[in-house]
Amino acid sequence: MKREILEVFDNTYPERDYTIEIVNPEFTSVCPKTGLPDFGTITVSYIPDRTCIELKSLKYYFLEFRNAGIFYENVTNRILDDLVAACSPRSMTVRTEWKARGGITETVTVSHNASN
Repeated sequence: MKREILEVFDNTYPERDYTIEIVNPEFTSVCPKTGLPDFGTITVSYIPDRTCIELKSLKYYFLEFRNAGIFYENVTNRILDDLVAACSPRSMTVRTEWKARGGITETVTVSHNASN
């Protein structure tokens, strides 16, 4: 996964708190144990500071995971780390919801708050 793919643009309203929510319902990665594909929905919700995430670059960033053998927990934390590094938001939450495999689903949520 290449963090440098992510691009940002200037926030026109940096003095205002507002929430941006981005949903990718077609996220794919690979289970590192079985090699089978994992399918999930990624939801990124954040309050920007000086910059916002550019969506086309985010789409290409997400595609980098398509053939990566990575656990759900690691996907979620890696996305948060990379997005925070790219745009330094006031706060951000990444939630991953994974489709059932073997009758079990999993949801992982991780958050960042710049004031902490």
